[in-house]
Amino acid sequence: MSERSPGHDNPRGSENKANFRSRYRTQRYIPGQQGTIMATTICFIIWVLFITDTAWTRSVRQVYEVNEPEDWTMHDFDCPRECFCPPSFPTALYCENRGLKEIPAIPSRIWYLYLENNLIETIPEKPFENATQLRWINLNKNKITNYGIEKGALSQLKKLLFLFLEDNELEEVPSPLPRSLEQLQLARNKVSRIPQGTFSNLENLTLLDLQHNKLLDNAFQRDTFKGLKNLMQLNMAKNALRNMPPRLPANTMQLYLDNNSIEGIPENYFNVIPKVAFLRLNHNKLSDAGLPSSGFNVSSILDLQLSHNQLTKVPRISAHLQHLHLDHNKIKNVNVSVICPTTTTLPAEQDIFSYGPHLRYLRLDGNEIKPPIPMDLMTCFRLLQAVVI
Repeated sequence: MSERSPGHDNPRGSENKANFRSRYRTQRYIPGQQGTIMATTICFIIWVLFITDTAWTRSVRQVYEVNEPEDWTMHDFDCPRECFCPPSFPTALYCENRGLKEIPAIPSRIWYLYLENNLIETIPEKPFENATQLRWINLNKNKITNYGIEKGALSQLKKLLFLFLEDNELEEVPSPLPRSLEQLQLARNKVSRIPQGTFSNLENLTLLDLQHNKLLDNAFQRDTFKGLKNLMQLNMAKNALRNMPPRLPANTMQLYLDNNSIEGIPENYFNVIPKVAFLRLNHNKLSDAGLPSSGFNVSSILDLQLSHNQLTKVPRISAHLQHLHLDHNKIKNVNVSVICPTTTTLPAEQDIFSYGPHLRYLRLDGNEIKPPIPMDLMTCFRLLQAVVI
């Protein structure tokens, strides 16, 4: 796709400088073409939701599709006395909020198991002996430790797709896990270790949530994420990282590292994750010196969040970037001649708004910048719909 240099043939160019500044002196700038803005914004939101939920959609479809219809009347409908088995939903077992200290025996018909908000400390093999059809286990808000997970208890569940272990007492990522697993949610535990080879056989995993744990830089080896060939979303926000995690899976599209203590990003770091589209580094310790020379000039990135850091300059960005959050840094001015992405010449017959920088939303509040918005900013970023200063 050919692109166009910014140029100075802006349709608004006919307005004199005094009128321009008067018109855009407000802290939030939103042009008058509401219908166009709304349509464009809705399209972008739909696209974001599509990317964000790709793993979810794929997994849910697999969970609910039954390749070989079964005659449910042939099943044993005994229900553990501690739980509830809805007759209208025979594949689900509801055991949440019941003060359970142990996992009851799971009937063979069960696909969806809800055990959240109990007092369970262990995951033994025995309750799952007949549960060969399980796709979904929710064990959030219990008291499970790594020592309480019997080896093989989880890996024997050959059809498991979703495993929720949030808000427990885990100190390391549990292992071994079933090869079928697609989502692993471990938020708000005490995880500080990832044993060697933990992810080596999880080639179907698309989402890994490790936010709000106790991960330090030494938790990662160069091959820690080896095997995660289809991982799309990685969340390690609210840990204690000072460096970017090494050698991330090549298919990573969403990387969340908010609320760490990251000080810098290595040169060419994003070369190993060429599909990353959503990058969040809010609430870290990034400075100008800690950024690579090309900044974030990465064509795949569409949404970049760098709020609450220590930047004094707007970093270089790609022409493909659509949302940029730089609020609450130490930026004093916006040098458009530096940050305006370089583009190629536009063919004469093409629409000027279809090429050039794609930036639509820019947030700069909480810095030392004072309105009005520089005219050159609008000249470069012709698709801007909102600027917050």
